[in-house]
Amino acid sequence: MNHQPFETWLLDDKILNPAEKRELDSHLRECKTCTALAETGLALRSARVVSPAPGFTMRFQQKLATQKLAEQRRRLWGLIVFVVSGVGLLGWLLAPILTSVVTSPVEWLISAAGLFLFVFTSLQAFGEIVTVMVRMLPDFLPPYMWMVILSGMAGMGLLWAVSIWRLTRRPQGVPA
Repeated sequence: MNHQPFETWLLDDKILNPAEKRELDSHLRECKTCTALAETGLALRSARVVSPAPGFTMRFQQKLATQKLAEQRRRLWGLIVFVVSGVGLLGWLLAPILTSVVTSPVEWLISAAGLFLFVFTSLQAFGEIVTVMVRMLPDFLPPYMWMVILSGMAGMGLLWAVSIWRLTRRPQGVPA
């Protein structure tokens, strides 16, 4: 059995027009679930509100402050454990390198110079490859293909900008 929109009407406590009221009454005669929901809502609306015990606010604020302090302590200890374990792991991984540096600094300097030269020459070779590709690419594609590619990139950029704009424009927090 379909309980919509009857559950919504019962839970929202909205004022119904005469046609909706007849439809709801007809549904309540047939549906035990919605009848129980209506009776529960009526019982909740007719129950009197009990005020809290004296000092409730103060006890709640103290408990909240205690919980915040405990949470801060847990975070601090978690950070300490994380940093100490990270430093320990880093020390364990770097121990062979540090011992070789301390025992033979000349070999380490030679290795560092070799690594620097390797990285420098690799970057230089990569730059040459990019330069050749940039010089070759315009002749490889006809002009209309460049227009298609640039139009597609512009469209993707516009789509990206609009999506970022829409995501940042969404209301945050609890609506007033």
